[in-house]
Amino acid sequence: MDEREGRRLPGGPSGVLVLHGITGTPASVDRLAAAFADAGFAVDAPLLPGHGTVVDDLATVGWHEWTDAVEQAYRRLADSCGPVLVAGLSMGATLACWLASTHPEVVGVVCINPYVLPPAESFLALLRDWLANGADMLPAIGADIARPGANEPSYAQLPVAPMLSLLEAVGRLEPDLERIACPMLLFTSRADHVVPPASSDFLAERVSGPVERVFLERSFHVATLDYDAEEIERRAVAFALRLRQGG
Repeated sequence: MDEREGRRLPGGPSGVLVLHGITGTPASVDRLAAAFADAGFAVDAPLLPGHGTVVDDLATVGWHEWTDAVEQAYRRLADSCGPVLVAGLSMGATLACWLASTHPEVVGVVCINPYVLPPAESFLALLRDWLANGADMLPAIGADIARPGANEPSYAQLPVAPMLSLLEAVGRLEPDLERIACPMLLFTSRADHVVPPASSDFLAERVSGPVERVFLERSFHVATLDYDAEEIERRAVAFALRLRQGG
């Protein structure tokens, strides 16, 4: 665990916004959302645009639609209950970081296997070439779970266009990560077949607020549905309660 001192924003959270990853649905974070709700927080876990229907719907949206939806969900929650903590898995953690970088009043962030490491320009060029030549789908990236029998409802394919939109946005987000001054709880799976653990290292090094790191030894990428789900829920709720109590 690695903790750094940083600026603490006043007022603990009353609400928690919980965000799922690309190709997934809120089902991947339902247990975490329920744990926050059971602890007395107002919780919203929205379905992001293009998800939860058919994969062709995902092909028509991208970063701007997702950030618009997250912004709207955040404002509804903040207007109804006050200070908000944001939690996210994978791309949901990317969006959580974006929200915290644009809203300094966010009082805390919980990131689970966040995707924030900027891609190589050569990979972006490859995806653009694929699109230009009519290759518009990639293999599925969902359901990376170690626990037998566990399943993540997700699309069987990943459209190239929204993935490219996410990758380009991650590059733009890099210089803004230092604007995240609120406390962060950062979970990293040692064995992640979707997002490399180096992405968590990159995030921890660049935010300006205090970071508490937890390494997950038994879970793959979708850790919220894996062996370490209970530990994530327990630590995330304890983190939120400490912030609410001003500790």
